[in-house]
Amino acid sequence: MTPIPVNPKIYHITHLDNVAQIAQAGVILSDARMLSSGGGTIVGMSSIKRRRLEEIEVTCHRGTRVGQYVPFYFCPRSIMLYILHMGNHPDLTYRGGQRPIVHLQANVREGVEWADRNGRRWAFSDRNAGTYVTGFYNNLDVLHEVDWEAVASTDFRSMTVKEGKQAEFLMYDSFPWELVERIGVVDARVKAKIEAAIASAGHKPIVTVERGWYY
Repeated sequence: MTPIPVNPKIYHITHLDNVAQIAQAGVILSDARMLSSGGGTIVGMSSIKRRRLEEIEVTCHRGTRVGQYVPFYFCPRSIMLYILHMGNHPDLTYRGGQRPIVHLQANVREGVEWADRNGRRWAFSDRNAGTYVTGFYNNLDVLHEVDWEAVASTDFRSMTVKEGKQAEFLMYDSFPWELVERIGVVDARVKAKIEAAIASAGHKPIVTVERGWYY
C-alpha cells in the first residue's frame, strides 16, 4: 500500500493564456467566478463543468457546489490532461492539446493552514468531484480516504485506479497565487512564455520544464 505523503502536493491545470491574469489578480478563480467575470480560457468538458456548477454538492459544506471551488489534483499528468491531449472526446469544447496547459503546484498543508486562518472553506474528494457518489472531507486526519496508490499510478485502465487517481483538493471561490510554489510546463518555449507572463508579478513561482508531467 502506498503511504500518505508527509506533505502532499496538489496541481491545478490551466491554459498558459490565463497565467498573466492569475498572477496580476493574485488568485486562481473557481469556474463559477470565471464564468461570472467572463474572463479566462476555460478548458475541460462542458457537461461535467455544468454538473459541477449546478448539481454536485460538496457535502461537508452544505449548500455549496463543486464548481464554486478551485480544483486541484493530487498528481500531475492527470487523466483530464490525457483527455485534453487526445482531444477526441465528443464533450470536449477545448481542442488545443496538452502543450499550452501548465501545472500550478502547491502544498496541501500550506493551503489548509491559509484557509483555516482566513475562514475559507476547503475540502478534498476520494475521486472525481464531479460524480454523484463522491465522498467529500474537510479533515486532513482522514487523508487515507484518498487512494494514494491510484494517485501514483501511471496506468489507469483499471476503473478502480481511474476513479482514485481523480481525487481532488478544493478551495472555495479562489486560491491565493502566493501559495503556488512551482509552475510545471511541457517545454522550454512554454517556460519562456510563462516567465514573461509573471515577470511583473510580486510573487514569482519557480518555472520548470517537467516533461514527465505530460503525455
